[in-house]
Amino acid sequence: MKATSILITGGAGFIGSHLAERLLADGHRVVVIDDLSTGRRENVEHLLDHPSFRLEVGSILDETLLAPLVKECDMIYHLAAAVGVFLVVHSPVRTIESTALGTEGVLKLAWLGGKKVLLASSSEVYGKPAKVPFREDDDLVLGPPDKGRWSYGCSKLLDEFLALAYHRERRLPVVVARFFNIVGPRQVGHYGMVLPRFVQQALDGGPITIYGDGTQTRSFTHVLDAVDCIIRLMNEPAASGQVVNVGNDREVSIRELAELVRDIVRPDARITCIPYDQAYAEGFEDLPRRVPDISKARRLVGYQPERTLEDVIRELAGC
Repeated sequence: MKATSILITGGAGFIGSHLAERLLADGHRVVVIDDLSTGRRENVEHLLDHPSFRLEVGSILDETLLAPLVKECDMIYHLAAAVGVFLVVHSPVRTIESTALGTEGVLKLAWLGGKKVLLASSSEVYGKPAKVPFREDDDLVLGPPDKGRWSYGCSKLLDEFLALAYHRERRLPVVVARFFNIVGPRQVGHYGMVLPRFVQQALDGGPITIYGDGTQTRSFTHVLDAVDCIIRLMNEPAASGQVVNVGNDREVSIRELAELVRDIVRPDARITCIPYDQAYAEGFEDLPRRVPDISKARRLVGYQPERTLEDVIRELAGC
């Protein structure tokens, strides 16, 4: 594919920085906009001297900054959003405004300039359905508005509705990628990210602390597998106007995850449990299971996760 100019919103974040690396390696020009509220300059420090890379520090809510960046690019990976359960629970206004208003601005400018967009969404939009694995055409069951954790899922779902509306009504080429627990190097545990938190606790000698009883399940996807998938989706015409799960269909309980981290990183580390109310806030609501059906991604772009959960743990621990 010929070299293009690509804009990544939230590109100094964990996923965005890996995406920027890959696109530069593929010969593209990359511009990142990030307000560094959860993204980190050190994630892209090694790219700053690259002749085809540029970092713009600022908010996507600042249209005077965003508009010329959209104008000069050929396509947009829109990754900017609130990060992590802690931030969602304790800063709901920031979560909703940065997610919904930011996406509205990106889509409007992309439409005016005729730019293709990949919108990063989240498995949070599924809410708490009884049916597992989660498919893109499933009904969605969100919790009540007085439970803070649902503000993120609701705002990301609004993003999806808006993106698909731009596609249907205004012919904007856009694809929605629903991420499921993306993990890997550069991810930090500050915002409630479970795997880097477990690994750091093990490196520190323990205990490894589970929130809840550990029976809840998740699926974890190496960031490089996710990056490969979204690049393929962006370059696949048949993906335009589609919502696609990006994840790994290996399901693991949080207790099993803690045991894996212990066995690989620190076999003598203790594993303990604390109640959700103590970890987050009173009345916090978690999901018992979360695992994607990834057959649509397989069908559209031949996606198949290649890296294992054990690989990620060893990378994070430096083993």
